[in-house]
Amino acid sequence: MSSFKALVINKIDIEIIAETKPTEINDLPEGELLIQVAYSSVNYKDALACTANGGIVKSYPFIPGIDLAGTVVSSRHERFRAGDQVVATGYGLGVSHYGGYSEYARVPAEWVLKLPHGLTMKEAMILGTAGFTAALSVYELQQNGVRPEDGPILVTGATGGVGSVAAAISAKLGYEVEASTGKPDKHDYLLGLGVKRILGREELAAGSKRALDKQLWAGAIDCVGGETLSSILPKIQYGGVVAASGLTGGSELSMTVFPFIIRGVRLIGIDSVMAGMEKRSKVWELLAGTYKPPLLNELCEEIGLEQIMDQVAILLKGQSKGRTIVKL
Repeated sequence: MSSFKALVINKIDIEIIAETKPTEINDLPEGELLIQVAYSSVNYKDALACTANGGIVKSYPFIPGIDLAGTVVSSRHERFRAGDQVVATGYGLGVSHYGGYSEYARVPAEWVLKLPHGLTMKEAMILGTAGFTAALSVYELQQNGVRPEDGPILVTGATGGVGSVAAAISAKLGYEVEASTGKPDKHDYLLGLGVKRILGREELAAGSKRALDKQLWAGAIDCVGGETLSSILPKIQYGGVVAASGLTGGSELSMTVFPFIIRGVRLIGIDSVMAGMEKRSKVWELLAGTYKPPLLNELCEEIGLEQIMDQVAILLKGQSKGRTIVKL
């Protein structure tokens, strides 16, 4: 092909300029795989990458997009051949290496997985980094012994990409899911995911200054951080587990050690960026099988390259719901 379309961002003074423009194969960075991208998605990190003070992108011009699914066009790696359908999330994609907002991408083979049987490329991007993060969180709860019969689990930030998928997966696996959100108009959406009880932010914060509080949840998937995470930990049952992946509510954690040393609560950090390929492959197989949320297509809105910046603005205002995928 002579050229293809990509969303290219540039920083001029203190302003980000984003343009959908023709791009050449030779403009792409090095990598063993040349991929024709079918779908990407819009995540909070992508939104930060598209803002002047987001702290994600270090050099310009740049093509964002931390997720992609597509078909291998050419390969210089023994694990892949032309025609393979693949998915890539995390590592440097869309951060230090041109990402998925492009009709073609060149990517290191070590960042790429073959698309698991049971998922289409579109479904893989409805899940994307958010779905992978959610699945990692559920996986860690299971690996650390939190069972559906142990009691309800809490999902915070439940209308966002990670929270939505985490709630849907957990409900499918038989957990009694309680969800917190600051969006009263999204209650029907959460109930449709299988959530049994919805808490407002004020209700969640009640008693948050106590070192130990009433034991409410066997586990929690926290997508918010900050004061929200601080308020959850004193309310986790003895031996319970919290999987934490978010910081939209802040990066500070203000609390005592009592939940950990008196109730044996475990706080597990979820990193979907540098997760090893063995665990990454295992969790994607679960997403294609027992973890695959029902009604997956209802979790997403589909847009084109030209609508990405509009969606970025919506996401940064905290008005997004579920997942947004980009069709290339």
